[in-house]
Amino acid sequence: MVLATENRTQLVEEIQEWKKKRNAIILAHNYQIPEIQDIADVLGDSLALARAAAETDADVIVFCGVHFMAETAAMLSPEKTVLLPDLEAGCSLADSITADELREWKAQHPNAVVVSYVNTSAEVKALTDYCCTSSNAVDIVKSIPEDQEVLFLPDMFLGQFVERETGRKNMHIWMGECHVHAGIRPHQVKDVFKANPDAELLVHPECGCSTSSMFLKSEGLLPEDKTHILSTGNMLKQSRESEANSFIVATEVGIIHQMEKQNPDKQFIPANPDAVCPFMKMITLEKVLAALKENKHVITVPEEIAEKAKLSIDRMIAIG
Repeated sequence: MVLATENRTQLVEEIQEWKKKRNAIILAHNYQIPEIQDIADVLGDSLALARAAAETDADVIVFCGVHFMAETAAMLSPEKTVLLPDLEAGCSLADSITADELREWKAQHPNAVVVSYVNTSAEVKALTDYCCTSSNAVDIVKSIPEDQEVLFLPDMFLGQFVERETGRKNMHIWMGECHVHAGIRPHQVKDVFKANPDAELLVHPECGCSTSSMFLKSEGLLPEDKTHILSTGNMLKQSRESEANSFIVATEVGIIHQMEKQNPDKQFIPANPDAVCPFMKMITLEKVLAALKENKHVITVPEEIAEKAKLSIDRMIAIG
């Protein structure tokens, strides 16, 4: 164990040295392994990381997340070198719709506005009017005229959440899902809450339990003041600012590391301890160091795709 700690310390020191040599910044998603979260210059959700990529003065961005996030960073900072430490770090949700499938869907609804969750490929974003994240999806759909048809993709749970929050009647939802969030089931949330009745419930809108949680909340079966459907960034904020001492967390369990660091006197209980994204866990300290030393793996997006896709991303960032 001591040797492992020494190795970890040495790796972190080397990473810091190579960051200085290359004028690099490390961006990491809230679902990354603890060691990666701890070395990040910016740690956050998709929207926070997109903003950081757009604003950084660094020459090199090491993106500790999944492929579509690194693509987004490359489009927002085309003059920077964007590195993804593991090319196999993909996303089941992004894979649930292709550009050809979106073209066909758009042909069926030629006057619709397309709103794509940021968990999509650059090719899909290039066919999109507005990108969104879980933290601003409701605001983006609200910004579209009420008589305008909307195609929302690819996450059906986030789509159902947005549809309910906006009361929109002309919204079509793609039936895609994140396999990790879809695996957090309503009965698990109810069982954990029953065992921890004083806890606050923090639910990500991608979860399979999100729409049922909203229903149970509206029916009084989950307490109004203790049930919160939030993006990962707002989950962290809620856990910091709330006076509650315990929280049930219905999202990928990687976020709990940061929650515990920020709130050492509070308790965080996963709604499903098996809610682990294997893609998010692929990036390690060794791979980050190799990326910096060997320039692995540079993420680029063809200019004609990037130019179109960036319009939808810029709208996402502007709406906030």
